[in-house]
Amino acid sequence: MIEVVVEPLPAETTGSPAPAALLRDFGTWMTSEQRRIYSLCQRFLQDREEADSATQDVFLKAYQALSREDAQQLDDPARWVTRIAVNTCLDRLRSRKWQFWRRRPAPEDEQALLAVAPSRSPEAEDCYFAGQIGARLRQALEKLSPRQRAVFSLRHFEEMSLEEISQTLGLDVGTVKAHMFRAVARLREELRDLYGGIR
Repeated sequence: MIEVVVEPLPAETTGSPAPAALLRDFGTWMTSEQRRIYSLCQRFLQDREEADSATQDVFLKAYQALSREDAQQLDDPARWVTRIAVNTCLDRLRSRKWQFWRRRPAPEDEQALLAVAPSRSPEAEDCYFAGQIGARLRQALEKLSPRQRAVFSLRHFEEMSLEEISQTLGLDVGTVKAHMFRAVARLREELRDLYGGIR
C-alpha cells in the first residue's frame, strides 16, 4: 500500500504562502480547491460517495500537515494537495475492503473522447452518443492499473506535464512515460470500435 505523502513541497520562491497563512485562510483555500480535488478523486475511484469521502480525507490530511509545528513553507499548494489526493485514491484503490464494497461507477469528465465530437451545440442524438462514449470511457479506465489510471488522469484531465506527474507520483519520467504508453495502448484496444480501429 502506498504511503500518503503529506509533507509540503520545499519552497523555492520567497512569495510562497506560509503554512500559518494558509491555515488561517484554510476554509477559503479549501473551497477554491474542493471541486477540482473531488473531480480528480471521482475519476480515480469511479464512485461518487467514495470520492466524497476521499476528498474529505484529503483536506483533513492537508489541515493536519499545515497544523504541525515543523510545517514547511509551500512552493505550490495546489500541486501539494493534488499529491495528497492521488496518494489517497491509490491507497483506496488498493484496499481489498474498498474493492469489495465498490459500487457501479458514475463519474463525469470524459473530455478526452468528447473532444472528437464536431458539434458545439449537440443535438439529442449527439448527446446520446456522447453519454455512450462517456460510459465506455469509464469502463475502460477501470481496466487500467491504479498507476496507469493515475498517469492518464493527471495528464489528460489535470493537464499536467510528464515532469509534474513524475514529481506528484514520486516516479522518474521514464516510468511515467511507460505507464502512459501502456494506458493509451489499453484504452485504444478497449475503445477501438469507436474510431474504426485507427491507431
